[in-house]
Amino acid sequence: MNTLTLAWIGLPFFVGFSIYLIPKLDKYLAIFGAIASAAFACELFTIPSAVTLKLLDNFSVTLLVDSLSGYFILTNALVTAAVIIYCWPTDKTAFFYAQILMVHGSLNAAFASTDFISLYVALEVSGIAAFLLIAYPRTDRSIWVALRYLFISNTAMLFYLVGAVLVYKASNSFSFAGLGAAPPEAIALIFMGLLVKGGVFVSGLWLPLTHSESETPVSALLSGIVVKAGVYPLVRCALMVEEVAPIVQIFGVGAAFMGVFYGIFEKDTKRMLAFSTVSQLGWILAAPQVAGFYALAHGLVKSALFLIAGSLPSRDFKELRQKQINTKLWIALVVASLSISGFPFLVGFGAKMLTLKNLTPAYATAMNVAAVGTAILFAKFIFLPRGGEAKKSKSGFLPAVLLLLGGLIAANAFYVQAYTLENMLKAIATVGVGWLAYFLIFQRTAIKLPRMLEQFDHLVGFMSLISLLLFWMAFST
Repeated sequence: MNTLTLAWIGLPFFVGFSIYLIPKLDKYLAIFGAIASAAFACELFTIPSAVTLKLLDNFSVTLLVDSLSGYFILTNALVTAAVIIYCWPTDKTAFFYAQILMVHGSLNAAFASTDFISLYVALEVSGIAAFLLIAYPRTDRSIWVALRYLFISNTAMLFYLVGAVLVYKASNSFSFAGLGAAPPEAIALIFMGLLVKGGVFVSGLWLPLTHSESETPVSALLSGIVVKAGVYPLVRCALMVEEVAPIVQIFGVGAAFMGVFYGIFEKDTKRMLAFSTVSQLGWILAAPQVAGFYALAHGLVKSALFLIAGSLPSRDFKELRQKQINTKLWIALVVASLSISGFPFLVGFGAKMLTLKNLTPAYATAMNVAAVGTAILFAKFIFLPRGGEAKKSKSGFLPAVLLLLGGLIAANAFYVQAYTLENMLKAIATVGVGWLAYFLIFQRTAIKLPRMLEQFDHLVGFMSLISLLLFWMAFST
């Protein structure tokens, strides 16, 4: 299994570079890389114990793959495959598919890392490849958004790297477990870097512009899986070091509320989906012990929603309410929206029930309120008018969306225990309360929230404020 793990980590990079040598096979090589990752993830669910690979014993540079990694890797594989299928009939170049595999491979490496140095390398590679995908259209706007993303990401990772050095100084180890003996400033710097990279809470205010202004398949990739590279190590640290788990959970609950609050008042479909991503990342962090399952549920549905949103006749909700959407497209939109709202028979229901089951009563109450907010958010999609003429869409759209929506149904198998009468009634009631609030209050609300906090200089300023907050929280534990 050790040899297989090393081969799997290196495969996407080998295949990605091979695309430059055989550009005519770019799509086939790219989909092969995604399928290989899916097969490896399925293998991880069958092994009885975690697989550990010690690369540098003196520095505790270690890789670890288990069922938690399996969920994130499977999400990576399915989202990547859907994006490749979506782009199949387009004129994307070999460069585009090569960069998708660079992102894919570096994310796989991040999901296997349990030390701060190998994680740093994986995050930096994924950041550069994501930057190239965002800038792919080569317009002035796309280049500016890409450079903004790269600068914020790299600045955060500089703080992270200083924190990693402080961990090594305190414990003679780069392992995540070294956080237990690290000073508060090390925890603050590392967590600040990861919160920014993952787009969590106010550290994620770079995310709405980046995800909304990117091309549709890139938005699906970013929101479906790329941001989880910053969330996964937070989850792993919370599981390995008990002292930092409360910090991770508090930021998770805060992100769940902040994303919903901004998203409810957002008038642009892609920006609303981006704010929803901030909120859903909070759900992943709120219960680290079951974070993998929620990450899978969110990755599938959010990628599908971004692909569907790219086929809508407008990005403005006001205009969409005055137009009829093709019924088939509307059905796909409703299925995805119901899943993320936690409606039964879709994986979002099981993911929410499992998360709530693993929370303390106080946190469970708070997240139930956030769940109502999510239902309000996606009522804006569910109750759009339907019956319009079919709009010609890319030939890769239907198979890509069907793959993701099929996953929303098939993934129920991971937690069939959720299907009790009590849980189903509770989920339906939560969604119903959200829809009622939407019709009575928010459908007619025309509040426009300022975007000042998303400006470039404020994003940098938030890094300092969050690091101070993290230092205080780490010092208090």
